[in-house]
Amino acid sequence: MRGTPPLVTHSPIPWWRDAVVYEIYVRSFADASGDGVGDLRGIRSRLPYLAALGVDAVWLTPFQPSPMADGGYDVADYRDVDPLFGTLDDFDAMVSDAHELGLRVMVDIVPNHSSSAHRWFQEALAAPPGSPARDRYVFRDGDRPPNNWTSVFSGPAWSQVPDGQWYLHLFAPEQPDFNWRNPEVHEEFLDVLRFWLDRGVDGFRIDVAMGLYKDIGLPDIPEAEEGFRSRSPIWSQPEVHEVYRAWRKVLDSYPGDRAAVGEVWTDSAEDLARYVRPDELHQSFNFAWLEAPWSATAFRTVIDQTLAAVPAPTWVLSNHDVVRHISRYGEGSLDPEAGPARGRAAMMTMMALPGSAYLYQGEELGLPEVKDLPPEARQDPIFARSGGELPGRDGCRVPLPWSGTAEPFGFSPEGIRPWLPQPASWAALTAEHQEADPVSTLAFYRRVLALRRTLRASLPGTITWLESPEDALIFSRGDLICAVNCGEDTVPLPPHREPLLSSGGYAPDALPPDTAVWLRA
Repeated sequence: MRGTPPLVTHSPIPWWRDAVVYEIYVRSFADASGDGVGDLRGIRSRLPYLAALGVDAVWLTPFQPSPMADGGYDVADYRDVDPLFGTLDDFDAMVSDAHELGLRVMVDIVPNHSSSAHRWFQEALAAPPGSPARDRYVFRDGDRPPNNWTSVFSGPAWSQVPDGQWYLHLFAPEQPDFNWRNPEVHEEFLDVLRFWLDRGVDGFRIDVAMGLYKDIGLPDIPEAEEGFRSRSPIWSQPEVHEVYRAWRKVLDSYPGDRAAVGEVWTDSAEDLARYVRPDELHQSFNFAWLEAPWSATAFRTVIDQTLAAVPAPTWVLSNHDVVRHISRYGEGSLDPEAGPARGRAAMMTMMALPGSAYLYQGEELGLPEVKDLPPEARQDPIFARSGGELPGRDGCRVPLPWSGTAEPFGFSPEGIRPWLPQPASWAALTAEHQEADPVSTLAFYRRVLALRRTLRASLPGTITWLESPEDALIFSRGDLICAVNCGEDTVPLPPHREPLLSSGGYAPDALPPDTAVWLRA
């Protein structure tokens, strides 16, 4: 084994079933090299902070060699580290330190597409139409694009090469889609999985996991059916499940409960459940929870549908692709504190639910979306390909503020400008500043995660709904009662033995708006 041994525990329940996983967007977490971009040594230096936060695992976004046309999700070499982020030795040292601190490590795998700089795609461009090299990707003949498919990043999903053929890219032109009907692609990714498993990683997050296969006839999509969803010629083709059955066999052949979670966008919980059958992925992201508005009715619908259909459910509020949830929840409110208050209450609610939870870096600091980035600073291809009409995802990717009163706020060495500018207002949100404040968002997250860790072994995998007003949710899970008030008026609390924790103020028998509380039944 080239890397560190896996982290092995002796619990009868696999670690991933109820873990709290912290997403690290590598470029924006911590910069140790002093170039304004986060890196592996930066992550390693902050691992004690994550252990103290109380998470169980970290998930790293892509750090492999890449031209960075899409922030690393355009991978040029699946078995190495980009010099921007360090070396394989840096990776091994980071994993070793994480395991010593009791933290699992999951890494991103990008199987739907590679970088156009990948050796295979360069071979395809140099080879003639119909060659084995081109068959690794989706190439087609024609005077016009083969169909009406559009890129997720805006614009057409097809680009033409000099000899007249077209290649498919569901994202940026620099991200050509693999042809998963080619057995060579299958074998390549099985080997990639083994490469990182041999280095001691505990699992994988799979990018665009419902992609990979496209309808073999590449039919047009009726305009009314366009969208990033299943039951289309682009997404969730039945053949994709055989891929994950093969991957599951590889994961199960390694010690230590190695796991895989899929980025799967679907139309329903039933569709989602197909990816987490016993011989496929261990988990899949539950984006219905992320997409739900601040509404007791919406929350209950998602909870009911998820728990009824999806084994080993997950819960997530933010990630590197969406507007940070405290900003989403605050939209439309005249109270500037509504978003942060609702964010804390939603986090507390999801932490009471059965399953695992995924946090996005900086949410424990209460970071809002940065909406006023200047156009010249933005780097997301969505912004560029839409001609500036779409803001893209840079606003949730601004580097973290660790300390100090001015940029770079401890993210980089003093005097180094981060790759995206940080707001001056973040001086009040740094980890250092919040360490000294017992009522800070950071302190709140630590309390919730510590209490959850003490309770989770004794809690059942089911919940029971308790009577509640229309704008509130109240449920029990064993001896734990969770109540959240999404309305505008104070609501009564059910009978209970003692309060455990609140996301804000409350009275012994009443819960104010935009607040959640845990009670002992």
